[in-house]
Amino acid sequence: QVQLVESGGGLVQAGDSLRLSCAASGGTFRTYAMAWFRQAPGKEREFVGLITAVGGLTSYTDSVKGRFTISRDNAKNTLYLQMISLEPPDTAVYYCAANINGYSVSKQAVHYNYWGQGTQVTVSS
Repeated sequence: QVQLVESGGGLVQAGDSLRLSCAASGGTFRTYAMAWFRQAPGKEREFVGLITAVGGLTSYTDSVKGRFTISRDNAKNTLYLQMISLEPPDTAVYYCAANINGYSVSKQAVHYNYWGQGTQVTVSS
């Protein structure tokens, strides 16, 4: 069973940076496409960005382009989300997710097989 554990969330001020981590265990991390999603109070879970297993291709939602960067360290079975210039609308619970199709570039949550428990990011103005 694949387990994903996020960490690195917290309370920051607008303009600050944070790096989220997602540690994977119990599976073959290097073969999975990985993604970050987020969910703000009262809103649906939304796609943030993804990275494929093959080629390390990345894709982001428009609102975070140029501010967020996804990376992965297959030797450490860890996914990262580097966030800079954080804004209050970035406030949400951030989830990492794994897609056993390593080539997938899906931005739909339904296509992801495994999920972490989430980590809270709060950005104050």
